[in-house]
Amino acid sequence: MLRDVSLSTTYLIINALDECVTNLPELLSFIARQSSASPRVKWIVSSRNWPAIEKQLETAENEIRLSLELNAESVAMAVEIFIERKVCQLAHEKGFKLEMQDAVFQHLAANANNTFLWVALVCQDLQKTPKWNVLNKLASFPPGLDSLYKQMMDQISKSDGAKICQQVLASTAILYRPVTISELAALVEQLEDLDDLESVREIVSFCGSFLTLREDIVYFVHQSAKDFLFTKAYSKAFPDGSEAVHLAIFLRSLTILSKTLHRDIYSLEAPGCPIENVKLPKTDPLEVSQYPCVYWIDHLYESKDLMSSVGNLQAADVVNDFLKKKYLYWLEGLSLCKSVGKGVQLMEKLWLLVQVCCTSSTCL
Repeated sequence: MLRDVSLSTTYLIINALDECVTNLPELLSFIARQSSASPRVKWIVSSRNWPAIEKQLETAENEIRLSLELNAESVAMAVEIFIERKVCQLAHEKGFKLEMQDAVFQHLAANANNTFLWVALVCQDLQKTPKWNVLNKLASFPPGLDSLYKQMMDQISKSDGAKICQQVLASTAILYRPVTISELAALVEQLEDLDDLESVREIVSFCGSFLTLREDIVYFVHQSAKDFLFTKAYSKAFPDGSEAVHLAIFLRSLTILSKTLHRDIYSLEAPGCPIENVKLPKTDPLEVSQYPCVYWIDHLYESKDLMSSVGNLQAADVVNDFLKKKYLYWLEGLSLCKSVGKGVQLMEKLWLLVQVCCTSSTCL
């Protein structure tokens, strides 16, 4: 496509390279190689200032680097335009008078610290605020992202759904990829008793300062929100440590897999066929099992420091029982998830865990 002579001027924009979890080196190498493939194609990429990313992109031809820190004036102008737009939207929705509209604009401009996300989060909260209380609510927002995150974490902690919201935040933070609402409901034990997925969506919305839903997939609103949980709010987000959340997800994963995996799960009748020829059933039996299939050993491994001798024995018994009864079906599930290669790495990781963590009695 890039070498197509009929291609007109095209801009490819890749935002937040530093948030790429899978195959980042390969992506960076591709961008650097292809950046000069066609004079009609321009690449615009953004990232935090990570040396590893900068080094790989330096090999691209005709590279121009723009540092936001060195272009603070341009950023300030852009944020001001963004504030103006958001305030106009609020004014239209809530029927602000000009005096009120100007007061909201001035407060946001004075406290945003040139941060788009701060403006977006505050305006999101103001949308849910009655018009008569907007100015009072506005004055309660502290300047700076970390201060705002802290305030919103405190609000979650004082809410009626504090415990379940904390579990959702902690679980989402340690998962290895964004999950669907259905997957989240299956992986977080505290969500098991809810009657419907709409209730799960409501709980995610209660965590709206940190989480967002796009096409029914749960994401953090920004990498800084996830970073805040692991640094400034670790004790609140992980009161028993992140290892305890990993252990809970591991145990939950094997419970899910034990219930859902069975022989010929897609009813192929000829399971030796190439994966490219496999047609997904209308109702996917692996809908909530794909994540556990691919990541259960990773979560077990990350919980290894938590395991006392009793916990170690318990985990060993659970793993032993699962592998005895479901090992072949797990391999089948991995193949249907197109993750057999990952499965090989997982078995190596499990064997390493056995060697490092197990006492002789547990190994026996």
